[in-house]
Amino acid sequence: MNWIPLTSIEQLEEIQKKSEPFVIFKHSTRCPVSSMAKRNVEFESVLLPETVPTYFLDLIKFRELSNTVAKTWNIRHESPQILLISNDQCVYHASHNEINVADLVVKINQLNS
Repeated sequence: MNWIPLTSIEQLEEIQKKSEPFVIFKHSTRCPVSSMAKRNVEFESVLLPETVPTYFLDLIKFRELSNTVAKTWNIRHESPQILLISNDQCVYHASHNEINVADLVVKINQLNS
């Protein structure tokens, strides 16, 4: 899995300008449920199109950035949480046990058709 660390507001503002879809995975390093979700995403990452960047947000280190993500796309903050952003819109999000890479891929494919 080629996680791209999401570490600054400036980086967030830059990727927000993209029209192509991208994924943000919000992870709490202190939470066993989040660790399990991260492992599942990594295991199923072969399903994700290589053209879709996947950003990793450590919300313990970057809590304010995580809050900005929630505010920017009007999504309630949760952890773990996965977001699919396209044209500056959150078109899919899931948290906890609802995180499913296959569902994410279906949504990505819908965007590409």
